[in-house]
Amino acid sequence: MFTDGSSCVDGSRAGLILTNPEGAEFTYAMRFRFEATNNEAEYEALIVGLRIAEKLGIKNLQANVDSRLVANQVNGSYIAKELGMVQYLNKVKTLAKSFKEFSIKQIPRSENKKADALSKIASTSFAHLNKQVLVEELKEKSINEEEILDIVEEEGNTWMTPIQEYLTKEILPEDKKKARAVRRKAAKYAIINGTLYKKSFLGLWLRCVRPLQANYVLREIHEGSCIMHSGPRSVVAKVIQTGYYWPTMHTDARNLIRECNDCQIHRHVLRNP
Repeated sequence: MFTDGSSCVDGSRAGLILTNPEGAEFTYAMRFRFEATNNEAEYEALIVGLRIAEKLGIKNLQANVDSRLVANQVNGSYIAKELGMVQYLNKVKTLAKSFKEFSIKQIPRSENKKADALSKIASTSFAHLNKQVLVEELKEKSINEEEILDIVEEEGNTWMTPIQEYLTKEILPEDKKKARAVRRKAAKYAIINGTLYKKSFLGLWLRCVRPLQANYVLREIHEGSCIMHSGPRSVVAKVIQTGYYWPTMHTDARNLIRECNDCQIHRHVLRNP
């Protein structure tokens, strides 16, 4: 992971590049609605990167940051004294516990040109950005947000059950037609550390989720922390980039956005009779 945060006259921003074990690269350009120092912007990018890496199922993470202060505080070489830096440091240490191995180091800007470029992109017009670059607009500092509880595990059979049973126990439905369908689908799936994953057309392994989890992921992306009020295709693309999959994601996204738009129209009518 490579991050670069900066603060200047036209606002604070950061760039993030994350590469998973399969070699797929995730690029993010972030801009902040709040004032942040260079080191705070660096911490924000680091925290976002840690969260994405965890969702992608990455176990070992090497973080390369632009800030010597941030790297040395996380390593323990420097002591964080200011309240804000202490809070950022505690947040990073908590997230880092999710990884089997985690290390961080400061690298020269000459070795971090791509992340530096992404941080500059974040201050430009969205219309000129490459579609493969995800732009995040952060409303509040990560140290000010409320902790989100873990997604509740659902009981009972779901769309995942037949595939999991075949991959783990070689159990197939009695109906021959359904059995062939399950066997054909299962070729695109794998069980990794007890979790079901599906290989996407880009070669990425996406974590499969149940209906309740899927609803949580959609709402979090569309109207939650990501504040991404956009069309179904963009929302689904974001879900995939984040590392999740379920069969009805396109339909669910359309229904959620339709519901959201209906609510907005209703509020507008009430405010403007």
